[in-house]
Amino acid sequence: MGVVRLYMSMSVDGFITGPEDGIEHGLGVGGERLHDWLGSGARGSGRPAGPAGGADATVFAEAMATGAVITGRRTFDHAGHWAGDHHDGVPVFVLSRTARPDVGHARHVADVESGVARAKAAAGDRDVLLHGASAAQAVLRAGLLDELELHLVPVLLGRGRRLFDNLPPDHVELDLVRVLDGNDVQHLRYRVRSKG
Repeated sequence: MGVVRLYMSMSVDGFITGPEDGIEHGLGVGGERLHDWLGSGARGSGRPAGPAGGADATVFAEAMATGAVITGRRTFDHAGHWAGDHHDGVPVFVLSRTARPDVGHARHVADVESGVARAKAAAGDRDVLLHGASAAQAVLRAGLLDELELHLVPVLLGRGRRLFDNLPPDHVELDLVRVLDGNDVQHLRYRVRSKG
């Protein structure tokens, strides 16, 4: 069975969006800078075409090879629902406190545990891609996050939405398992240490 891995681009000061993120500006003012490493162009649904080569292309290909996606409702809404399809028709599980209609391959789920279980079952032997600050925090708090793939972009945004705000005071240890230097980005993969 694959792992549940958070994929997030982040500024050096910990922001995953610029200020004033919303439906109109999903990554906030200046937040697009965090995704420059992904390359330009669209594959029909507003998703990046992907980097041309090197470490960036490797990381992008790994993300696109995942078998299911878990995201928070805020990220899902701000991303325009990825036109109902994050990549290649894999199921998308949207963590949401309120019932919402399904969109394309997206299914809304009310609780973290069932969302992760459904995503892992749908992914089979492949990994599960996790997006969004609130979703990441919820999955981490539930003890169901296996790894973090942080794409550290050399910029200080100063304001916006931080990835790890509002975590409980519990100490979480991580093991650095991979570092790849990309084009104006460093890809850092961490494994979450199990407690006990």
